[in-house]
Amino acid sequence: MDLKSSPIIMDGLYFALPLVVGAVFLSYIDVKWMSLIFCGLILFVLWFFRNPERSASGPEKAVVSPADGRVLKVEEVRIDDPVTGTFTKISIFMNVFNVHVNRIPAAGIIEKIQYHKGKFLSANLDKASLQNERNTILIRTGDGKAIVTIQIAGLVARRIVCWIEEGMKIERGERFGLIRFGSRLEIILPTDTKIVVKAGDKVRAGETQIGYLS
Repeated sequence: MDLKSSPIIMDGLYFALPLVVGAVFLSYIDVKWMSLIFCGLILFVLWFFRNPERSASGPEKAVVSPADGRVLKVEEVRIDDPVTGTFTKISIFMNVFNVHVNRIPAAGIIEKIQYHKGKFLSANLDKASLQNERNTILIRTGDGKAIVTIQIAGLVARRIVCWIEEGMKIERGERFGLIRFGSRLEIILPTDTKIVVKAGDKVRAGETQIGYLS
């Protein structure tokens, strides 16, 4: 079985197992109220690492959201790395209640992956984009367009997980990683992309169409 498509991401099982041991031990020594708290934590961890099936439907030029959450901002930005030029950036904030599995916004080839060490500021702050720990992924579409997706760790999130590698051919809606416990994800698109979301909109990874490539 492909572990990336299992109902619960394997990372969640690693977190849940010590809690299960703790709950059993506390029940054994008859500290039932504390055992119930541990049981609640187990349920939260399994729910947080849930991994639902999603269908990336829509026209070929559609770009889907790479993350569940709320759109913080849509803006035009100038970047120099991993590509140079002016682009449209969409910032998405994921709280602890969102599904945290990230998905590929558009089909193409993974041209470059860059990991950057950094701080763990609250992910809803604009400065988190530049100062926080992050993982930058450059996707090159079949017609040569550059799409950049950035996984950004947050105040509580302390680990970025990425399952893809440079040179891989990927499909729209495919799972590519996750960020633990609340975070931010940004997608950078060509400026001629027709954007159909705005600040405040709620989006779902792999399903919500956020724009259309020209």
